[in-house]
Amino acid sequence: MLKMNQLNKVYRTEMVETYALRNFDLEVKAGEFVAVTGPSGSGKTTFLTIAGLLEAFSSGRYELDGVDVSGMGDDERSRLRNQKIGFIFQAFNLIPDLNVIDNIEVPLRYRGLSGADRRRQAADALARVGLSARARHYPNELSGGQQQRVAIARALASSPKLLLADEPTGNLDSQMARSVMALLEELHREGATIVMVTHDPQLAARAQRNVHVIDGQVVDIAAELRLDPALLRGQGTETA
Repeated sequence: MLKMNQLNKVYRTEMVETYALRNFDLEVKAGEFVAVTGPSGSGKTTFLTIAGLLEAFSSGRYELDGVDVSGMGDDERSRLRNQKIGFIFQAFNLIPDLNVIDNIEVPLRYRGLSGADRRRQAADALARVGLSARARHYPNELSGGQQQRVAIARALASSPKLLLADEPTGNLDSQMARSVMALLEELHREGATIVMVTHDPQLAARAQRNVHVIDGQVVDIAAELRLDPALLRGQGTETA
């Protein structure tokens, strides 16, 4: 599903080179639920933006659903992203002037679907997250948990191959967070491939597999902790 080999992301200025990712290797198979953890500045967000084709990488190889994206231009990446990836953001990223059903339709417009098809797929996705009764409500009329469910419905509406979740419970109270995690787990049981970035070890423990990132690299956290217990407290060196 997702395969990165020796991936590097370098930010350069006239005087400084900063590696956000260095020789990054990761494979996520279809149907997996993977949690990506690590201290702030470790490279998790850079990984997610590259995985989501929102940002190019400096060197290495990245295959998404069997397609090598190396060397793709912006337009090609945009088309592939729209076809294969759904995003779930911590800040929900709903458009305040659009009601729920129109928010869910937004990514479908780029697929050239008819109005009727867009509305049907959006309604199906909204029903899947249990919010059909809120279709005509606006984001400011919903709780945080409901807004996140709408964001999940928006991600699901186009039937993506891969769901990328960036701290999906970060703006929710504990009860709402449990509800959203239960929904993600349900989607995983139904066959969805999910990669979730999180700082919360309890949420990470609910994923099928954990990947830990420090200094832009995937590490064996058990081995690292034997060398430096401070890493367990999220005090690793920050690079990105």
